[in-house]
Amino acid sequence: MLRRWCISLATLGLAAGAAVAAPAAGGALAAPHPATVTATRVITHGSIRNGGVAVHLSRPGAPLSAQSGIRRESTTSTNWSGYAADGGTYTSVSAKWKEPTGSCSGSGTKYSSFWVGLDGYSSQSVEQTGTDTDCSGGRPQYYGWYEMYPNPSYSFGHSISAGDTINASVVYQGSNSYKLTLSDTTKGWSVNTTKTLSGAPRSSAEVIIEAPCCTNSGGPLPLADFGTVNFSNSLVNGSAIGNSSPVEITMVDSSGQDKDTVSSLSGGENFSATWKRAN
Repeated sequence: MLRRWCISLATLGLAAGAAVAAPAAGGALAAPHPATVTATRVITHGSIRNGGVAVHLSRPGAPLSAQSGIRRESTTSTNWSGYAADGGTYTSVSAKWKEPTGSCSGSGTKYSSFWVGLDGYSSQSVEQTGTDTDCSGGRPQYYGWYEMYPNPSYSFGHSISAGDTINASVVYQGSNSYKLTLSDTTKGWSVNTTKTLSGAPRSSAEVIIEAPCCTNSGGPLPLADFGTVNFSNSLVNGSAIGNSSPVEITMVDSSGQDKDTVSSLSGGENFSATWKRAN
């Protein structure tokens, strides 16, 4: 079973919330053209790893039975839900979603991540970018980030609010180079970064809801109540993800109980996920 490294605030030596930039005076941040930014480490309350590989309860892509030879069309994971194409080599993935509103009750800290990426479904690297809707102290927090796992996740530092329309993409540019782009069309900004990662197989492409890592035991952190998140324009290698015969992934706990539900694909590109419980 794959496990993900966790980064503690004590190790980072940074104050909670420092990586998320405040809105510019007078209103929303705006960038008329995509800007390449110097990102900072993602900081939230507690220990968190915003992105990373899938932790499967069963081997990904296993046949339904030894006799059938039929590839699975659905699977479960303790930290991922959504859709993953994993039958080839992939060079790009993109999707659009509205940042869901966090429903934060009580004092517990909870997390939910929404992202697109290459790799991670059946490999130990991921090239990914997305957003978080987290709960801390009974209040929601929203921010965008990228990660070249197994390296740490970093914040793009731009303001995000519930209801904002988010566009995200990861594009392989050759020579171990990846361009990761995140845009908030509601606030009018778009940022990107180009990073290198050698040896990544590009064996999957996915659009994912995630319970980030890690508890003290190394498992997923509690999943923040995000209500329902709607993904659209989910493309892999420039075509609808549905054309790649993707695997539908449902997030479950260690006993197999659903933590969210995932709808069927509509038009090959659109689906929703609905929160059920934190643990």
